[in-house]
Amino acid sequence: MIDFGFDKIALIGAVALIVIGPEKLPRVARTVGHMIGKAQRYVADVKAEVNRSIELEELKKMKTDIESAARDVEQSVSNEIHQTTADFDKTWQNATSGLPDHSGGYEPLQPPPLEYKHPKKKWRLKRGATPQWYKQRNGIRAKAQSGAARVARFRPPRVSA
Repeated sequence: MIDFGFDKIALIGAVALIVIGPEKLPRVARTVGHMIGKAQRYVADVKAEVNRSIELEELKKMKTDIESAARDVEQSVSNEIHQTTADFDKTWQNATSGLPDHSGGYEPLQPPPLEYKHPKKKWRLKRGATPQWYKQRNGIRAKAQSGAARVARFRPPRVSA
C-alpha cells in the first residue's frame, strides 16, 4: 500500500486548503473519508470472497479424498467377505462330503412350529412396578383411597343407645 508519512499528509492538506478553500475543505474531506471507507470495505469483501472460494475448493478436495477412501475401504471389506465366504463354502463342502445324503428314508430333525400363545395379561390395566405379592407381604397399600374413606375405615363403630 502507499506509504504516507506525516510530512506528505501535511503537504497534501496545505495544497487542498489553497486549491479548495477553507469553506469547502471540511465537506470535501468528509466525502473523501467516506469514499476511502467504501473502498476499504470493498477490498475487505473481495478478500473475504476469495478466502471463501479457496476454503470451498479445499473442502471439495477433502470431500473427494474421503469419498475415495471410503470406496476403497468398502471394496476391500467386500473382497474380504467374498473370500471368506468362498473359503467357508469350500471348507463346508469338504466337511460334509463324507456324510450320508438326506434324500434317503429319513428327514433331518426340525423344531416343531411355534404357535402364538397369548400372555394372559390385562394390558388395559395399569400396573405398578412393585409386585402385588411384595405389597401384601410387607403391608403396603395396594389400592388408593381418599382421605375420607381412610378416616371412615378406621373410625370406631357407633354404639346405638
